[in-house]
Amino acid sequence: MRRNSVVDARRAWRPGITSTVSVGNDLKLEVSALARLLCGLVLYASIYMLLRLAISLAVLRSSSDAERDLEILALRHQVAVLRRQVKRPDLLPADRMILAALGMRLPPGRLLFSPATLLRWHRELVRKYWAAFGLRPRRGRPPMSDELRNLILRLGRENPRWGDRRIQGELVKLGYQVSATTIRGVLRRHRVPPAPRRDGPTWAQFLAAHAGAILACDFFTVDTVLLRTLYVLVFLEIGSRRILYANCTPHPSGAWVTQQARNLTWELNQLEAPIRLAIHDRDSKFVDEFDQVLRGEGAMVALTPYRCPRANAHCERMIKTLRHEALDWLLVFDE
Repeated sequence: MRRNSVVDARRAWRPGITSTVSVGNDLKLEVSALARLLCGLVLYASIYMLLRLAISLAVLRSSSDAERDLEILALRHQVAVLRRQVKRPDLLPADRMILAALGMRLPPGRLLFSPATLLRWHRELVRKYWAAFGLRPRRGRPPMSDELRNLILRLGRENPRWGDRRIQGELVKLGYQVSATTIRGVLRRHRVPPAPRRDGPTWAQFLAAHAGAILACDFFTVDTVLLRTLYVLVFLEIGSRRILYANCTPHPSGAWVTQQARNLTWELNQLEAPIRLAIHDRDSKFVDEFDQVLRGEGAMVALTPYRCPRANAHCERMIKTLRHEALDWLLVFDE
């Protein structure tokens, strides 16, 4: 029984477990407090290892060239011996941070780890950094009642010529406040066909008819090694799938976005690419001055619907290609 209790106590020391574990008869460990203690110990260990690294660097600068060459040969031989005996070393987060920083300045093959391992460490660090946002309480829309859902389905089935906007208006008369997007989602989930389209072509038809003179722009983010977020603005010509202009900044503002529009107009004049329509979403960073610069070049500005990335599908697909083909294979330091 005592051996089982010791095993349970060892399991309780693992961070990330939030339940209370009893050891023996009286002693209880609160594992959440223990996890905070371990986080503090990791921080102190990182500071201690950085201090040791700075002292070692100072000692290395004061030594002669012959002593450094002998030390390098001895360390290489020790590493070769450890490679024969240890298949996978156990590293602390501070060890990974130091090795990742030193590995950027060394040629391939000088460390115990491959470049793919360094990239994997960075992806895990970014994932843990953003995982804290998942712990916040989620405050979404309240769930729809069964009575309202059945009423929407009844109106859609009994009135086949009514669209989501018409159903929304009828529900307002009955005292229900529901968005047209919610009504459209309910009808789609229950396989109720939509009303005939009477307000012009779809977005896909519109883009296919004017693809040769349409410019699409959008933002996407990149996380650096130091966990800073860079905002990248790209402009895509839909007809040729060319990236006409791109730039990034850690602090996007309306003035910065307007300046990028002016730089884009200079590129368009150099490439002799006439643009008649510019598409972007309803992000607050796209201010009125940004649209005025584009209109000054003879382009009409069209805003995509709310929460509808499919309306700017060409730009979204290009951003996915940039991530898969380039950014996922790099460690980004700064702009």
